[in-house]
Amino acid sequence: MSEIVQESQIEIQPFSSEKVNINVLLEAGTHFGHQKSKWNPKMKEYIFATKGMVHIINLQKTLEKLREAYAFAKEMAQKGAKFLFVGTRKQAQDIIKQEALACGQFYVNKKWIPGTLTNFPSIRKAVQNLMRIEKMEVDGSINQLPKSEISKLMKLKKRLSERLEGIRDMKTLPDVLYVVDITKEEIAVAEARKLGIPIIAIVDTNADPTLVDYPIPGNDDAVRSIQVITEVIKSAILEGENYAMKKEVEEKEYEEKVSYYVSEEITEEVESLEDRES
Repeated sequence: MSEIVQESQIEIQPFSSEKVNINVLLEAGTHFGHQKSKWNPKMKEYIFATKGMVHIINLQKTLEKLREAYAFAKEMAQKGAKFLFVGTRKQAQDIIKQEALACGQFYVNKKWIPGTLTNFPSIRKAVQNLMRIEKMEVDGSINQLPKSEISKLMKLKKRLSERLEGIRDMKTLPDVLYVVDITKEEIAVAEARKLGIPIIAIVDTNADPTLVDYPIPGNDDAVRSIQVITEVIKSAILEGENYAMKKEVEEKEYEEKVSYYVSEEITEEVESLEDRES
């Protein structure tokens, strides 16, 4: 890896809020892939070497793909796109929730419900059921039911709350998926592909990078590796949204100025006409 490290010590551009370079990725363990026996041949172009029986990921390639994913996420955020962060493995759960909330996006970090995307109306119906139970608790009507029924509803509420927590306010399908471990989240990936929803994902050496639109070769097992890459995607979304807001303000100010000058010109013309008539 020393050859790769020497190639790039410069911070990635245009990452303005994240200082991510080869050293950061090395320290995060992003270069560690799976055992050679578990590799997917389609990851060949992203593998730098083999150390012992473990594949080492080419971090220069990781940086290149991270740039592409960043640019795409930023562009989509500028257009007002909504993202769904997906990562249900224990190492990813907290990070997925934290970073999704930090940029105001949706997330699934406990269990992917089959049909979350392809049978979206059913998911909305489940959300409505959850809200109905919550309403019954608030207005006290739940206490009028038999204890056995209350117990069933409470168990249902707990299950629905855990699974729908990050998507209960997602009233339409997401525009982009960000996934950690596409092998674990194969159902989510398959559903997004079926619906034509673009996918950004961390892809380890045991996975097929051709299944996603923006693969980021990297270790999807190490917490720090997941954290570093997910923070970059979050930053891209925030930067895109900030750019869109700034542009909207500038356009509004421009329209107000144009309106002011037009009004001034009309006033001057009216006054000129009045002077001539008098």
